Amino acid sequence: MPAPRAREERRPLLARRPRGPRRWRRTAAAVVLLVEALERAAFFGVSANLVLYLNSARFHWDGQQASRAALVFLGASYLLAPVGGWLADAYLGRHRAIALSLLLYLSASSLLPATAFLDGRRSFCGEVPESSLGPACPPPDCPRASPTPYCAPTLYSGLLLLALAASSIRSNLTSFGADQVMDLGRHASRRFFNWLYWSINVGAVLSLLVVAFIQQNVNFLLGYGITVGCVGLAFFIFLFATPIFVTKPPAGSQVSSMLKLALQNCCPRLWHRHSTRDPQGTQTLPAQRSPQPGPTPQEDMANFQVLVKILPVMVTLVPYWMVYFQMQSTYVLQGLHLHIPNIFPEYPSNSSVALRAEGSSYKIPEAWLLLANVVVVLILVPVKDHLLDPLLLRCKLLPSALQKMALGMFFGFASVVVAGGLEMERLQYIHRNETVSQQIGKNVYYAAPLSIWWQVPQYLLIGISEIFASIPGLEFAYSEAPRSMQGAIMGIFFCLSGVGSLLGSSLVALLSLPGGWLYCPKDFGNINNCRMDLYFFLLASIQAATALLFIWIAGRYERAAQGPVSQSCPSRDRG
Repeated sequence: MPAPRAREERRPLLARRPRGPRRWRRTAAAVVLLVEALERAAFFGVSANLVLYLNSARFHWDGQQASRAALVFLGASYLLAPVGGWLADAYLGRHRAIALSLLLYLSASSLLPATAFLDGRRSFCGEVPESSLGPACPPPDCPRASPTPYCAPTLYSGLLLLALAASSIRSNLTSFGADQVMDLGRHASRRFFNWLYWSINVGAVLSLLVVAFIQQNVNFLLGYGITVGCVGLAFFIFLFATPIFVTKPPAGSQVSSMLKLALQNCCPRLWHRHSTRDPQGTQTLPAQRSPQPGPTPQEDMANFQVLVKILPVMVTLVPYWMVYFQMQSTYVLQGLHLHIPNIFPEYPSNSSVALRAEGSSYKIPEAWLLLANVVVVLILVPVKDHLLDPLLLRCKLLPSALQKMALGMFFGFASVVVAGGLEMERLQYIHRNETVSQQIGKNVYYAAPLSIWWQVPQYLLIGISEIFASIPGLEFAYSEAPRSMQGAIMGIFFCLSGVGSLLGSSLVALLSLPGGWLYCPKDFGNINNCRMDLYFFLLASIQAATALLFIWIAGRYERAAQGPVSQSCPSRDRG
């Protein structure tokens, strides 16, 4: 079986000299990292100010409608990741899937700058409907109908296509880049995933420092035009570098076979009924894959056993993602209720988009609050790759990917505990009525006289946790997945991170109901009557419990891997 597959695998066209393979492999990996950085810059450029764009005078969406659209876009960009991975495994191959996704990305992202000027909006959305004037509706018996947002079908369609393209690139570009360095030694993949994460954060810095600033302070047409330019440049670079890539044909996805085996093992009665109705279809495992020969039923069963071992490890990482995404929600909310020091001089051009201490002439641009975690990752990834990992390797103390993930969960636990402790201290000042007023846009918040720099430890800890949990998680998902399901497994990994974000949001919504810890209607946007410290400690408890479960599951997985040669080894053939 492996021989025909190896002949169909296309090696780089330019690797002809004796030292060519190593040189071109590194060049191919560098190209993948550059494409990743440009794509992430475009993604964050779209999402960072999407609420502000839809809430502007161009569309007149209210805050709830604009926030819902942003959440749909972000959620779909994670939850659709398995779709792109499955298409690459079954039909397209990773190279073609990435190229087509970049083309879709380019087309869908062009919709945003096209609707940023009047003629473009008229072409894609039609004329702005005139609001009808009517008699006032006396509360509380008269419900107010929420009008359909202007241009909603067009924008939602574009955002969903954009999310599909971004999710497909997220699930395929990672494993495609790892394919390029497989021949460079056993530690090459680990180093690649380190620098992949570094490239992702370089793209985030470019987007937050440049693109978001232009969108908020110059105009959205230029800002979204830059995002389209980033995607177009990534597409051109990826196609131009095709001759130096190692490309592998689609091996045929075994997702349908895995579903049949899961049904057969978990629900034998239901499987028996299905088999009596369709005996020919149930006996064919896997389905015929033409023209490539498919794996045998024994290989299907071995791959299914590998999948059963991998999924519990990935699922127990979901509570970590609940903690991780706090830095984009509750950590920011907590920071708005701490004293923001005077750092940047005020300029009239950006007075409407900054965080400003009342009565001062200094302010912090809003999107820049997210840079704390990014800077930590940018600094620590090179330190880990050039100093820490080589030192541990020489001392033969380099931990496995699962051990690193457990360590990352510990740092995530420490981060949310520190955030809870800071929140307890902040509430002490609030209860003593020691507050300072801060104007944020048009709203005034009453903050504790604690500097926002007290949040640095929790951001530092969550950044360290990201390096130890997320990067080894990518490495684990790629290296342990069966060859024919690598794209789908990478997609499932990213999908579960999105599930963690949604679970965290759902927990906040549940605790915001009357009687909950986060229910504080008297504050009108402030959190001074809420018990966010209890919410943080609840998250810490969930993280601690699942970390112990993760350690137990990971221990069983590693003990099984260290035993006799696994039957699943043939299924992880890399060609």
